[in-house]
Amino acid sequence: MRTSQTLIIAVVLVLIASGAIYLLSRTPPEPIQASAPENVLIPAEAPKSKAQGAEDEKADHGETTAITPKAAEAAGIQSAEAAPAIIHEVIRLTGRVTLNQNATAQVKARFPGIVRSVTKSPGDSVKKDEVLATVESNESLQVYPVKSPLDGVVLTRATNVGDVAADTPMFTITNASEVWAEFHVFPRDMDQVETGQKVLVTSFEGEHRGEAVITTLLPVAESSTQTVVARVTLPNPDKVWRAGMTVRGDVVISERNVAVAVKNAAIQRLEGKTVVFVLNGVGFEARAVRTGASDSEFTEVLEGLSPGERYASENSFQIKANIGKAGAAHED
Repeated sequence: MRTSQTLIIAVVLVLIASGAIYLLSRTPPEPIQASAPENVLIPAEAPKSKAQGAEDEKADHGETTAITPKAAEAAGIQSAEAAPAIIHEVIRLTGRVTLNQNATAQVKARFPGIVRSVTKSPGDSVKKDEVLATVESNESLQVYPVKSPLDGVVLTRATNVGDVAADTPMFTITNASEVWAEFHVFPRDMDQVETGQKVLVTSFEGEHRGEAVITTLLPVAESSTQTVVARVTLPNPDKVWRAGMTVRGDVVISERNVAVAVKNAAIQRLEGKTVVFVLNGVGFEARAVRTGASDSEFTEVLEGLSPGERYASENSFQIKANIGKAGAAHED
């Protein structure tokens, strides 16, 4: 009897111990409070400054970068006023500058003979009736001058002292104050291109611009391309147009006045938006705009810019790069 009671008590004690172990395993441990190492400060979250709040408030108006006038000049940044402009509807052609054959001369000797002197070389400027060379006539043995028939530049020279002057040209002289530009018109555009139309001529790099009218449409097509040549006479007082240069020609089909326009170089993309950098009291502000029609020089602005506001018209990409650098530095 005594043995049975002892056995029952032992079983009960085992059950109690097992229950205690189970309850302890179900209770989550108290978190351990980690203490900061000595000499290390744990900063609290800093409140936003007034400047940061103002910046967030102006986020919809775009970012502003401060550029001094000296820095802007060094970067080639130029500004202009947003203003009304004429947008041209055009057909874009490509072509090449050639010599104006109406102002180019092949200079020959009047009588066969021996060349006694040559005074001009390619690249030299000449005036009309200026002596280019002298020739001793085979018949009279008299020395006579070979003169330039026009003002211009010596383009080629095909003679030297001692040569026999005959019926071949000794010099080519051209007056480059006017040149031709010849453009290739494809069949799909032929119905819209005609003589007398205005053509906006631009160098391939975009550095030089000019304006002329179509004077000639050649009556034959090139067999390989089926294109027809449209020719313009291009004023060249500064001699920036050189024979052989590739050029673009925008044949003006129609013209439309717009209330606000900016130069094409002013348009940039920033954070997925079309923007123009507008001058404010601090620097250049990225202003989101909605654009309309455009041509080779101007883009219409429908929303976001008012007439008279000044904007970065040249090298605006420098401002975009400056804003990008400032944003990267802020993130760091």
